[in-house]
Amino acid sequence: MSKMDAKQARIMIWEELRKVARPDSRFSWNFAEFITDYEGSDKCADLLCQQDFYKNAKVIFITPDNNLECFRERAIRDKKIILMTNYGITRGVFLIRPEWIPEGKEDFASTLDGVQRYWKHMTLKKIKEEIGKIDLMVTGASAITPSGIRFGKGHGYFDLEWAMFYTIGVVDINTPVTVVGHDCQVVDVDVEVQPYDTAIDYIITPTRVIKTRNEFPKPTRGVIWSMLAPHMLEQIPPLQEIWCDNFCK
Repeated sequence: MSKMDAKQARIMIWEELRKVARPDSRFSWNFAEFITDYEGSDKCADLLCQQDFYKNAKVIFITPDNNLECFRERAIRDKKIILMTNYGITRGVFLIRPEWIPEGKEDFASTLDGVQRYWKHMTLKKIKEEIGKIDLMVTGASAITPSGIRFGKGHGYFDLEWAMFYTIGVVDINTPVTVVGHDCQVVDVDVEVQPYDTAIDYIITPTRVIKTRNEFPKPTRGVIWSMLAPHMLEQIPPLQEIWCDNFCK
């Protein structure tokens, strides 16, 4: 029997996800615009923090997805150094050092409103100079295949974050990439893979840890300027930084 395609899978996943999802204050139930939180995201955080690749990581990049709030709190409590972007990367990349979070404020600092009290903006140059290496990248997803591909949302911000970090040399193909999602978001479907799609190594759900089949390599071309959406260069400061380093001299 042939697999369903990605479009069919997305419809099926979102129908199931609606049963466990928590609406977003900005996007409500529009799963095409944000990564939703859901029942059991705390269990995802527990499972992720049990993994050796998390325990051994000193610096972790974490996306600002709703379902990662519990994980961000755990990482703060575990004294990890965190790099994070805002939604759409329109304000760039921010650093959160554990010593900057007052005791008792870890849960507040894990929220998208609260973290802004404590983070510090970092250019890519400063990240390269002061941080040097990202040990683990963690993101949410709209839909995930066991082969190692995220699909369903389509904005490509995480792929761009990987590309920018790869360009400055703070991640490489051996950097673990982990996706956190609900069990209903994991579906084995045929997905058209683009040159910028960031393949993932692990999927964490409330019930299991999945080592992906790693059927696709992580991209190594950096930022593919010809494939950027028209607004991205104008709206994303780190992209402008890379552009100027390459084309403004």
